[in-house]
Amino acid sequence: MQRIKTVGRRVVLVGPAYPYRGGIAQFTDSMARGLRKRGHEESIVTFSRQYPGWLFPGKSQYESDPEEGRLQEADELIDSLNPLTWRSAARHIAYDRPDAVIFQYWLPFFAPAYGVVAGNVRKRVEGVRILAVAHNVLPHERRPGDMALGRYFLGKCDGVVALSASVASDARSLRIGAEIRTLSHPVYEHFGDIIPREQAREQLGIGADAEVMLFFGFIRTYKGLHILLEALPRIASARPRAQLIIAGEFYDDEEPYRRLIHMHDLENRVHLFDRYIPEHEVSTYFSASDVVVQPYVSATQSGVVQTAYHFDRPAIVSDVGGLAEVVPHGEAGLVVKPNDPSGLADACIRFFAGHMAGRLTEGVRREKVKYGWDPFLESVEGMMDEVRE
Repeated sequence: MQRIKTVGRRVVLVGPAYPYRGGIAQFTDSMARGLRKRGHEESIVTFSRQYPGWLFPGKSQYESDPEEGRLQEADELIDSLNPLTWRSAARHIAYDRPDAVIFQYWLPFFAPAYGVVAGNVRKRVEGVRILAVAHNVLPHERRPGDMALGRYFLGKCDGVVALSASVASDARSLRIGAEIRTLSHPVYEHFGDIIPREQAREQLGIGADAEVMLFFGFIRTYKGLHILLEALPRIASARPRAQLIIAGEFYDDEEPYRRLIHMHDLENRVHLFDRYIPEHEVSTYFSASDVVVQPYVSATQSGVVQTAYHFDRPAIVSDVGGLAEVVPHGEAGLVVKPNDPSGLADACIRFFAGHMAGRLTEGVRREKVKYGWDPFLESVEGMMDEVRE
């Protein structure tokens, strides 16, 4: 490989985007904004149908909020179940003669569509660079064929940006020819500013003197909310003012979680907001909290830590995937063993009893400087500008 210095590349981003909701759609939008600020000409191609209804576990795939603050309309061209649209999307992308096409990849389900689009664009556009930002390579709930599907698409890429060392390891396990570069997930900057803690708590009906933990994001077994609920009685016994906010939509059967809350008599300690949290409300939940808790059973990486960092909130995370990579233990948060309610309880108790919030918050402010969009995009530009000899 050799490097050539260029500016003003024409870049097409392929993946979820408004009106689709969720962290990866937000990542696409943030990446597009960053590329534009750096002088590139960018456009977005998204889905006309992302998931079939039977496959999507939530209530809706779409944002309910107005398109306030969005960068632009994305072209809704790819039906994940209709191969005819994959080729027509490739023709649309190729028409603008892009210098690079960057896919957001997180599930093998999308590998057939992505692989066809990538292959057809390459045939039509000489010298185009095909890159993937890999949020996950292999899913948390594995299925037969996951590795073959991942190899099919990622094998067509010139480069893969892995958002954690764990994701990079999964990508290397596929034995593809692409360059694999590990870059940490940048801090999200589009959720607005921190609001006064007392104001946020008043909006959520939480006392000003409470010690507040936040579990944020959609709820699936691998995210370990059940571990936190098992830990909460011990936390409450040691910290009588302890409160837990759960803010996110159930993607699993909610009954086992509600049963744990009832069984441990936690109704007065758990504030359950069981719905998708739109962007303009995110600030309220993080501003009301003292610490964000991610008791994941398994993980590769998570945008929740980067959201916590945006709001200057430390995190208590389990030592799985890439979580400990971005939360230095004792500096910007605490790292605990996974699947250990007692260990998690001890960490939460230690956080409040040791008055760690101030010191760890200063650590967060130092740590998040590493996770800006400009350093991330500069490295991606390097991958766009590499040419094969």
